[in-house]
Amino acid sequence: VQLVESGGGLVQAGGSLRLSCVASGFTFDHYGIGWFRQAPGKEREGLSCINNRDGSTFYADSVKGRFTISSDNSKNTAYLQLTSLKPEDTAVYYCAAGVCYKDAVNRADVFGSWGQGTQLTVSS
Repeated sequence: VQLVESGGGLVQAGGSLRLSCVASGFTFDHYGIGWFRQAPGKEREGLSCINNRDGSTFYADSVKGRFTISSDNSKNTAYLQLTSLKPEDTAVYYCAAGVCYKDAVNRADVFGSWGQGTQLTVSS
């Protein structure tokens, strides 16, 4: 199992960015993909997940309305669209494969495989 994130970088506050997560080594449409982030000195935070079986999506309250998760099962790729970015969104963003349901958004323990992360820096 391999997950590779990309799309991070430096963006100004108020800007937008799309992160990608390319998966391999498992049946993508049988699992869920979650997005997490970790800022320096802070705990890992669950952001969103998508159930690739039925397309259902779930969000943490902190990002609802600003971030949008999606996936393309034909490309084994999940995305996280980030808008209205703030300096406090600066973090390393990770995708992970596992089980997605409403209460799983912030449950890292139900996601068994993780990518290496991509850095997002939002300047003020």
